[in-house]
Amino acid sequence: MLRAMGASVVAMVLMLVIGPPFIRWLRLNEFGQNIREEGPEGHKTKEGTPTMGGVLIWFAVLIPYMVFSRFSVASITVLIAAFGNALIGFADDWTKIVRKRSLGLSARYKLLLQLVLALFIGFIALHFVGLDTRVDVPFTAYKLELGTVGFYALIFLILAGFSNAVNLTDGLDGLAAGTSAIVLVAMAGIAFIIGRNTNDPGITDLMVVSGCIGGACLGFLWYNAFPADVFMGDTGSLGLGGAIAGMAVLTRTEFVLLIIGGLFVLEAGSVMAQVIAFKLFHRRVLLMAPLHHHFELKTWSETKIIVRFWIIAAIFAGAGFAVYYATF
Repeated sequence: MLRAMGASVVAMVLMLVIGPPFIRWLRLNEFGQNIREEGPEGHKTKEGTPTMGGVLIWFAVLIPYMVFSRFSVASITVLIAAFGNALIGFADDWTKIVRKRSLGLSARYKLLLQLVLALFIGFIALHFVGLDTRVDVPFTAYKLELGTVGFYALIFLILAGFSNAVNLTDGLDGLAAGTSAIVLVAMAGIAFIIGRNTNDPGITDLMVVSGCIGGACLGFLWYNAFPADVFMGDTGSLGLGGAIAGMAVLTRTEFVLLIIGGLFVLEAGSVMAQVIAFKLFHRRVLLMAPLHHHFELKTWSETKIIVRFWIIAAIFAGAGFAVYYATF
């Protein structure tokens, strides 16, 4: 617990200290955000805001991890999930900057890279961490046997699903960073319970990873809160989703994550609902997807949306933690 708290504080302080010179460097090199034409009209004013702040997040994560971690295979696996997705996001961000447009890597290439990453993580989880191919079903004592193929498929779905869900949520200043920090607090609590019950230092080391990433997110909010001085870009959002997915796999909370990360599920689900409704019925269920854009077009202020979504995220995270605590 103390190591996790120390890692969180160091990550946050690092972010606060190195944030200003890094943001100046991004601005000097014109690494600015390109805004989608089809986005909300009010977002045009954000054109040119420095992006790729995710690089700063992962630097602030790595240093305290090296200081406070015991380098367990479990914690390294989560970092692989995070940094692997962050690298995919970096390639996407860099492509946008070079091409001077809002479109980066195609969805096909992203998913292909995430599939390779998921297979690698699954291999480590099965052969080095010692996980089996069964997953816990919430509200029951039942363990669902997936088999090897099903286990790898589940990891891919969680990894790709949550990394892209966090990416979709990253549409308002501070929304993805704040929500990710909330979810990671719940995941750290679950790791603490597992470590206490099993006396497994490898699992308790996951608290350090959560502390590093959560602290970095809180420090990033100082510069990313509305109106943002810097955006995290896909380097940040895809990596954060990968970290959350990795935590779920290593703590065997793949299904509980749907509750803990309920806000991310809502955001991704709103896009799916919008696309399905338009293709089948030629109608839109929202004014604009993802969900936060719908409320923007209903003239809610950006700050109101962000704070209320943080509250909803905290309710989901608390409910998911309660389900885990009561069930397992």
